[in-house]
Amino acid sequence: MHPNGVPEVKSQVTDEVLVHRRRGQIIAAAVELFARQGFYRTTIQEIAKLAGVSSGLIYQYVSDKEDVLLLSLLSVLDSYKHEIPAAMEGLSDPLARYRAAVQAYCRVVDQRREATVLAYRSTKSLPEDRRQLIKNHEIETNGLIEAALRDCIAEGLFREVNVELVTYQLVTFAHSWALKYWRLKQLVTLEEYIAHGLDFFARALLTPKGWRHYSKLADAGTAGPPKAIAAKPRKQRRTASGT
Repeated sequence: MHPNGVPEVKSQVTDEVLVHRRRGQIIAAAVELFARQGFYRTTIQEIAKLAGVSSGLIYQYVSDKEDVLLLSLLSVLDSYKHEIPAAMEGLSDPLARYRAAVQAYCRVVDQRREATVLAYRSTKSLPEDRRQLIKNHEIETNGLIEAALRDCIAEGLFREVNVELVTYQLVTFAHSWALKYWRLKQLVTLEEYIAHGLDFFARALLTPKGWRHYSKLADAGTAGPPKAIAAKPRKQRRTASGT
C-alpha cells in the first residue's frame, strides 16, 4: 500500500533492477500505443508485441492495463524529480537555479512529448484514488520550481507574486511544447522556445535589482536569452492626460 492509501503496482518479480528495466520497456511501448490509438483501444497483447515480450511476462510486472497507465504517467513526473535537481546541482545563484529548473522541465517535456500529452488525455481513465496520486506527485514536482521562484523573491530579484499560480503558468508553458508541437516545431527550436519563454516571464517578474543581475548573467553568457530579446522593456509613454 502506498503511504497515501493508494494500492501500489504489484510485481511478481522481486529483483528491483529487473523490475525497473522491464517496466521501462513496457511503459515505452504502452505510451506509444496509448498516444496513437488511445488507452481503451489498446490491449496488453499489443503492448507486449511492440515491447518484444509475451503478454504473460507483462503480467509478472503489472496486474492490468490500468497499472501500465499509472506507471506511464508517474514515469514522467519521476523524470522531473530527477532531472530538475540534477540541472541545478552546483548552482548557487538563485536566478541561475530558477532558469536551470525551467529549462530542465522543458527538456523533459520534449523528451517525453507523447507521455506529456497522454497525461492530459488519459489521467481521467484512472480511478479517483490513482488520479489523486498523480495530482499529489504533480504538486510535489511543481514544488521544485516553486522553491526556485521563492529564492528569487527572497533575494529581491523577483517581485512578490502568487508563487503557486506562477509555477502553474510556467508548467503550462512547458507542457505547451508537447501539446502544440505540431506547430511550434515549425516556428522555433526547443532552445529558442525556452529562451523566449524565459524572457517573457522575466519581463513579468524581475525587479530593478533583478534586471541588473539578469543583464550581468546574460552578458557573461551564463544566463539570459539571446541578446536580441534580452533588452529591458522601455518605459510606457505617458499620454497627454499624464496617465
